[in-house]
Amino acid sequence: MKAEPDFLETVTNGYQFKGEKVKIGCGMLNGEVVTGADVYLPLKTLNRHGLIAGATGTGKTKTLQLISESLSDNSIPVLLMDIKGDLSGIAAAGTGNDKISDRSQKLNYTWAPQAYPAELMTLSNEKGIRLRATVSEFGPVLLSKILGLNDTQGGLVAMIFKYCDDQAMPLLDLKDFIKVLQYIGDEGKAEMEKSYGKISTTSTGTILRKVIELQQQGADIFFGEKSFEVDDLMRISNDGRGMISILRVTDMQDRPKLFSTFMLQMLAELYASCPEEGDLDKPKLVLFIDEAHLIFQEASDALLQQIETVIKLIRSKGIGIYFCTQNPQDVPASILSQLGLKVQHALRAFTAADRKTIKQAAENFPETDFYQTDALLTQMGIGEAFVTVLNEKGIPTPLIHTMLCPPKSRMDVLTDAEIDQLTSASKLAAKYSHAIDTESAYEILTAKLEEAREKSAAIAQPSKTAHKEESLLDNPIVRQMGRTAASVITRSLLGALGLGGRSTKRLW
Repeated sequence: MKAEPDFLETVTNGYQFKGEKVKIGCGMLNGEVVTGADVYLPLKTLNRHGLIAGATGTGKTKTLQLISESLSDNSIPVLLMDIKGDLSGIAAAGTGNDKISDRSQKLNYTWAPQAYPAELMTLSNEKGIRLRATVSEFGPVLLSKILGLNDTQGGLVAMIFKYCDDQAMPLLDLKDFIKVLQYIGDEGKAEMEKSYGKISTTSTGTILRKVIELQQQGADIFFGEKSFEVDDLMRISNDGRGMISILRVTDMQDRPKLFSTFMLQMLAELYASCPEEGDLDKPKLVLFIDEAHLIFQEASDALLQQIETVIKLIRSKGIGIYFCTQNPQDVPASILSQLGLKVQHALRAFTAADRKTIKQAAENFPETDFYQTDALLTQMGIGEAFVTVLNEKGIPTPLIHTMLCPPKSRMDVLTDAEIDQLTSASKLAAKYSHAIDTESAYEILTAKLEEAREKSAAIAQPSKTAHKEESLLDNPIVRQMGRTAASVITRSLLGALGLGGRSTKRLW
């Protein structure tokens, strides 16, 4: 191992960036903080994405909180995916204690309690701004990937979207899509096949089952209007700090398919709506995804490919994406290779598989002469981590064992009363709080089918009366009675004229 002067020089040279930067901690050697070995994050390369990993209880969430605060202080909006529900405290000022004071002194860091401008958002019925999206905004390709459809079924979904566009029938929520799917499989099948080609009943049934599966995870709540505008994520508060949007998705752990659906739609919408920016001095938006394994654990190959593509391309839009998870292996290798910033907290080794994972994690870091990386990965304390970032030239900085600065906001959750107060003061809550049920495909097709039934009933009524009369005359009993009556009348007339009956001769 090299000596402290060499270490200080390595950190100083490796983390002296030309543009704006934020301090996140101080380098450590042999278990002690080295004065002056400050570790910074360069704002210019934060659109290169990143990873925050580590075992439970090692301080990942607090690191995420610290970086979010630093970005907000530099007028960079942040979106936090709060899976565990412990990030809402960023909207309240922190409370000092002896541990914070001691750490701040070691790091030569000025700590002052501070609340940050925040918005609470939700995908469900929890308190906060409701996020929604319409089926039309997903489009046939993205919706097919989410449902895991094959090419034939995906082609049918594209036909449905085309049909709805031609007929001016908006697809807003899932009941619209289901209604159209049922219509083209029954009453509207002939109309659809005449204009767009043959339709397989098997395909419509499969698609319907996939949509119902998505509904079972609560997708009905997410699909609809008013759809969320991504520009509302990129706001600056009145005091010049970046707004921190906290998406509270604590109920998404048992609904990973819905969470993946939302994340893919959000990334696709950001990519489609944001212009090309190239390499800015600082990013326009940074997105942190806590418990990132929830995105990938139920994602199909097509969905993973779509996420990978968006991650590769969205950097040029000035947007950075950061995954926070327990194990680096939770993130697919194809995505992991795209990440510039790596903050690796301690890992635990209880089994042979754990030791193998730690060895793999150590091999993915830049080589260092100051640490035995795989051994130190299991020995770091809470709030300590290996850090490496990309400099302005895209070169990884030296791997540094870092003691991280403490967050200035509350390291705990908001109370219910504080959540109510924050939500009621939100400018966006009123904008998105109420669902809008405008006329769409469901209402249009329902009215169309009702009109067709009424016309059929009106046409059927006269023919039904005629059929009754015809049926009466065709009855054999009625016909026999008619013949008998006619015979009696005829004989009576002939008798009156003296022409009817036989003459009888008398014998006397």
